[in-house]
Amino acid sequence: MRHARAASAITLAIAITAAATGCGGGSAGTGSNESPKTLTYWASNQGPSIEADKEILTPELKKFEKETGIKVKLEVVPWADLLNRILAATASGQGPDVLNIGNTWSASLQATGALLPWDEKNFEAIGGRDRFVDSAVASAGKEGEPPAAVPLYSLAYALYYNKKMFAEAGIDGPPATWDDLVAAGKKISKGDKWGLGAEGGNLSNNIHQTFVLGQQHGADFFDKDGKATFTSDGAVAAVKQYIDFMAKDKIIAPGNAEYAQNQSLTDFAKGRTAMVLWQAAASTFAAQGMKPEDWGAAPVPVPAGAPGAGKQVNSMVAGINIAVFKNTKNIDGAKKFVKFMTSDEEQKHLNKTYGSIPPVKEAQADAAFGAPDLKVLRDTLSTSAAPLPQVPNESQFETAVGTAVKELWADAAAGRPVTEESVKGRLEKAQQTMQQ
Repeated sequence: MRHARAASAITLAIAITAAATGCGGGSAGTGSNESPKTLTYWASNQGPSIEADKEILTPELKKFEKETGIKVKLEVVPWADLLNRILAATASGQGPDVLNIGNTWSASLQATGALLPWDEKNFEAIGGRDRFVDSAVASAGKEGEPPAAVPLYSLAYALYYNKKMFAEAGIDGPPATWDDLVAAGKKISKGDKWGLGAEGGNLSNNIHQTFVLGQQHGADFFDKDGKATFTSDGAVAAVKQYIDFMAKDKIIAPGNAEYAQNQSLTDFAKGRTAMVLWQAAASTFAAQGMKPEDWGAAPVPVPAGAPGAGKQVNSMVAGINIAVFKNTKNIDGAKKFVKFMTSDEEQKHLNKTYGSIPPVKEAQADAAFGAPDLKVLRDTLSTSAAPLPQVPNESQFETAVGTAVKELWADAAAGRPVTEESVKGRLEKAQQTMQQ
């Protein structure tokens, strides 16, 4: 797993080179209609399991087939594998027709030239750009260029907490600050119970959490010119704070250092962990037997006070976009599929199912998205979320720094000291990787 992750930065370089020389996915043109009756679709794993996603999406794909006569071959790709799979496809030109991408990868994948640009004409084919929330479209590619994808699911992070475990520990409500979270976690972390869950082996999740903490420490990880600043005081402090939840505060189980497949959500649902930071967890909790009254959702903690005031960022702007490979053999069908997936009715249905927020304005107005947990996500997106850097090498950032954080989790789990010097050393190595 670690070797595959480390290789993805190299793969991206190959992909960009292929695009620049007119090879593979970056070749000229906007696809063809050689296979008008079929599409391949790589969906990201949004639900509690791969099989659950297949059960959710297959009826919708059958509906699309009935409406259009186009058969869609579905593959649900785990998040831990998705970026590497996409980068390999952009390098080889052998990708799906349509795929989901994390919105933070938009600028990186846009730079490969492999994805269909969503200019005014292409947006008109799916009902127009003004159907979508502006902030969601802004996270679909570099500013000033046609987006590389179309918003599909909008997300932000929330703090999910187990009400029963809180009550048993004598904790009145969810923590508003990190000091409160650590204090609550220590009350709960006894025996086989733990205060907080993490996905230490998931590089993207590592980046999401440390980026937010970096914002709270005044660090962006890049300067205004797009140069990496991974070893700044704020960046080091942010990463150390995150790892210290295990290394120093002892509120995260050592085994979480290897988690990369939503195991922290399973621990939460089974009453082994009392809190977890996640984007949309309702469907997973329901699938694992939790009732809505068993858990609550609150804004992610901040250093002091409340989110949204000054630099009180408590989430990255999260979301999933849907993109089309430029060399698809069914360009018309691919656009029809994107139109179907972003239609008002599908947006309501899919986002309700996954517990996310529709980026389509009309769908977002549905009363279902006023539920307490979704209101937290909606409010966070509008008041206290910050976008990850929209720089072409953003996916390399996720790989390099995400791997550094993963290695620090391994140090903490093994009982090796995690100091400012060791954190800075890992981040310095990550920065050197970016500069190669």
